[in-house]
Amino acid sequence: MNWSEIRIHTTREAVEPISNILYETGINGLVINDPADLNKERRSSFGEIYELNPADYPETGVYVTAYLPVNSDLQQSIKHIESAVQALPAYEVDTGKTQIEVLNEVNEENWANAWKKYYNPVNVSDTMTIVPTWEDYEPADHEIMIELDPGMAFGTGSHATTLLSLQAAECYIHTNDTVIDVGCGSGVLSIAAGLLGAGVVHALDLDDVAVKSTQINRDLNGLQDKIFAEQNDLLDQVDRQADTIIANILAEIIVTFIPDAWKNLKPGGYFITSGIIQDKQQMVEDGLKEAGFHLVGVSAMEDWIAIVAQKPQKESGA
Repeated sequence: MNWSEIRIHTTREAVEPISNILYETGINGLVINDPADLNKERRSSFGEIYELNPADYPETGVYVTAYLPVNSDLQQSIKHIESAVQALPAYEVDTGKTQIEVLNEVNEENWANAWKKYYNPVNVSDTMTIVPTWEDYEPADHEIMIELDPGMAFGTGSHATTLLSLQAAECYIHTNDTVIDVGCGSGVLSIAAGLLGAGVVHALDLDDVAVKSTQINRDLNGLQDKIFAEQNDLLDQVDRQADTIIANILAEIIVTFIPDAWKNLKPGGYFITSGIIQDKQQMVEDGLKEAGFHLVGVSAMEDWIAIVAQKPQKESGA
């Protein structure tokens, strides 16, 4: 099979929703090139270990590059992507002057190896590193190493929202905890929870590709007995009592299921939310407080925010 390379020139804010559109269309590979990465001053050593080529980046905005199978549905898929991206401003997503280009056609043999150059080990913290399966990496003593195969297009956890989620997970997930990962994607947060000692992790995603990707990566890390991945629309019809719920999703989506998160958390449980741009921080905080949550932590990286909220041990009036 051959693959058609589709490049979308858009804004940082639109990266996540456009990525979701591409996943739903059936892409097999996703690359994000943000020129801010070229000159970014890092406050810590955490993040992807790489050397960047300026020629691969736009002067302004962000490139989102994806790969679609070359078949009879290709033109229809491209039209669907264009239509869905053009509809995003109606949902208050600033896409800027978005340009969609069809670039090259890549054959299966070249794709199988060429895409790997985009993925490198990612230092999450002093004690956790995400490593693509083909990389030779020797973890330090007591370092948690998450092996990940990003072949299903979800990346290796280098995005700020994922790093924020993982760093929060290190603080709030404890031995034998029950964890729910809402919108599991590659399964990286579920795997981290399992390696941090959680007793059981329920990984949920509406996209069947994400469920299968999580299962593949779960097995790579030997967590078949801890992580249970299944298809589900957020927390709809879910009835479990978890110690921690993690959701690395857009702010607009987070606020829609805050009541379901409340119902599925034990008293004293934590709700870790990420994928929140700074302009939407107040909206999420207000939604959490209105539901009865106490805010216990807010962290920031680049233009992104993660919020940790706690369900009180006793509900008001109890």
